[in-house]
Amino acid sequence: MAKIINTKYGYVTPQEAEIDAHLDKWMKRRAKQHGAFSLDKNKKVVIKNERC
Repeated sequence: MAKIINTKYGYVTPQEAEIDAHLDKWMKRRAKQHGAFSLDKNKKVVIKNERC
């Protein structure tokens, strides 16, 4: 029987924990490449007219 460890996804085998860590890194890298975490890029600047 394989040793079970506790991760943020629950109790899994060491092989499953390694795969989950690899997928997490890959997903973060893909999201960064596609601009998922750059919030400044998609912001619109709103200019208010103060003379109302």
